[in-house]
Amino acid sequence: MATKKKVVTKKPAKAPTKKPAKAPAKKAAKRKPNAAFMKPMTVSAALGAVIGNGAMPRTEVTKKIWAYIKKHDLQDAKNRRNINADEKLKEVFGGKKQVSMFEMTKLVSKHLK
Repeated sequence: MATKKKVVTKKPAKAPTKKPAKAPAKKAAKRKPNAAFMKPMTVSAALGAVIGNGAMPRTEVTKKIWAYIKKHDLQDAKNRRNINADEKLKEVFGGKKQVSMFEMTKLVSKHLK
């Protein structure tokens, strides 16, 4: 005896479901600057000859030193991490002719109070 075949009826295709709209992404909160870096510091006379006198935060001191270095083309040509000191910077760097940029921050901090 032959078995009857089941007739399979196709179900209608589902309409694509819309995904619920995502909530707008939160904007990244701006980082608050560390208060210790923003505190105005007194600049020594030797450092004042390079960046100017007056109290200013450490961040501003670093910016002005880099502006001075770039203006007078004091970065070493072969190794850009080294800074060749001119007469004004030698006083700040403790008499050294060349310092690395990492050592520079340590030497400059001695001139801030």
